[in-house]
Amino acid sequence: MAPTSSGRPGRHPSPPSDLASKPLPLLDLKGPWFRVHKIGRKPVFFGTTQRNRFDDPQGIFGVLYVGESELAAFIETFGQETGLRAVSKSLLNDRSMSELVTARPLRIVDLDGKNLARLGADARLFAAEHSVAQAWSTALFAHPDAPDGIRYPARHDNQQYALALYGGGRCEKLIRQKGKSRKLSAPENAARLGAWLDHYELGVV
Repeated sequence: MAPTSSGRPGRHPSPPSDLASKPLPLLDLKGPWFRVHKIGRKPVFFGTTQRNRFDDPQGIFGVLYVGESELAAFIETFGQETGLRAVSKSLLNDRSMSELVTARPLRIVDLDGKNLARLGADARLFAAEHSVAQAWSTALFAHPDAPDGIRYPARHDNQQYALALYGGGRCEKLIRQKGKSRKLSAPENAARLGAWLDHYELGVV
């Protein structure tokens, strides 16, 4: 796509019309993955709110968001407010982290490195308007390769990776929790939480 007259790239393009004819860059992944969620809520939840980046804009199929590491799950949850250098103690008290695994390797679209250019996308897909990312998610879900989800760099730390796993008959019966959820602010989790906060130089208020 040609740059705008200002020299800036402008709005990210919609999925190309020939996307369905291109083979997708797929990885076979089995986890484990990690999810931060409210205490008392089920960790395996395919949301249809249409508010999150790779949600189905029609709300027909749900999406489960997970981190490839504990650090990814943490920063994807608590890094939403860019520039905010602290995490609310009340939010930490209300959140758990769960480990998730799958019954078989999932076929995941790898939106990283050269794969972006090959598909006609770029890094704005992870940081710009949700409407464009949702259009891409819908197109990838409908692709003949029938992927189980998307792997992409975390918005606030592109060395960490997150996944958007598809419902709609794809992953609902495959994902399960391993072990018990861990309350983030529990004493036994203090070392982990401290390491995550130190890594991103975040305080607690």
